[in-house]
Amino acid sequence: MIKIIPDDFSSTEYNKQAFHPLQTWQWGEARKKTGVEVLRLSDGNNVFQLTIHSLHPTDLKIGYLPRSVFPSKNVLDFLIDYCKKNKIIFIKIEPNVEKSKLQVTSYKLQSSPHPLFPSWTQVLDLNKTEDELLKSFHSKTRYNIRLAEKKGVVIKEMSNKEGFEIFSKLYFETCKRQKYFGHSPKYHKIVWESMKKDLAHILIAFYNDVPLASYELFYFKNVFYYPYGGTSLEYRNLMPSNLLMWETIKLGKKLGAKKFDMWGSLGPNYEQSNDWAGFTRFKEGYSTKFVEFVGSYDLVINPILYKIYNAIYSLREIYLRFKQ
Repeated sequence: MIKIIPDDFSSTEYNKQAFHPLQTWQWGEARKKTGVEVLRLSDGNNVFQLTIHSLHPTDLKIGYLPRSVFPSKNVLDFLIDYCKKNKIIFIKIEPNVEKSKLQVTSYKLQSSPHPLFPSWTQVLDLNKTEDELLKSFHSKTRYNIRLAEKKGVVIKEMSNKEGFEIFSKLYFETCKRQKYFGHSPKYHKIVWESMKKDLAHILIAFYNDVPLASYELFYFKNVFYYPYGGTSLEYRNLMPSNLLMWETIKLGKKLGAKKFDMWGSLGPNYEQSNDWAGFTRFKEGYSTKFVEFVGSYDLVINPILYKIYNAIYSLREIYLRFKQ
């Protein structure tokens, strides 16, 4: 039987059944503070945390279920009924399930034309010793790590207000430079405030007290995640990002992580001309393994409005590209 989890439920008990940062109680609370409706469900074995987004100025909505287990037929049936009662056009589902481990389902889910998560990530096994990890890295990556150390780049964990402000400045400078339309500073502050106590960490690379690169990282259930990063154009020749990533890996091991999920990348055999080729190659230098997820699916409730929504979404994407 599928149950809606009440707001006064124990966050600790809830997190015992969640297994990704975007399914944690803290993430749901953060999304509420950004003005988004949150729906939490349980099927007795797993939890499913959805965000429900209003399509202003209408009373229509869309749903998003990120990084849960693949929902069963019972969960999908419940969602269809819930959506019909609450004017939800469709729910985008992006499970935290590797493609090789996908269980066959007879349920009709459409492949999403507008995925939010990349279908590929890179994962590093942290069960090796630091020496074994370092030796496994690409020779150029090792060289850049040593160069940064030799030139005096210093990495500090600053999981506090000051650290977040430094990270935020670097992150939004990078977004502007790369013409990436990310969330607002207010959104990121809410996420940090909600996640900092139990899940989030900030690492910063400095040279002569000048911050050059910073990561916001999540640790949950023996997995370290790298969702957000920002860099400065200053002193790029000192390779601060290479040393920052190495210190990130060492922090993950210290926290007890068994693997490091780098959140997203292109797949293997990627085109070097792709906009994502640079950071895909950067991550690859740390001897990671390419992992493919099952992808992005839409549970469509209202087919006509779904087609209209996707047409408008496509036009918006074209507009934003021309606006750059």
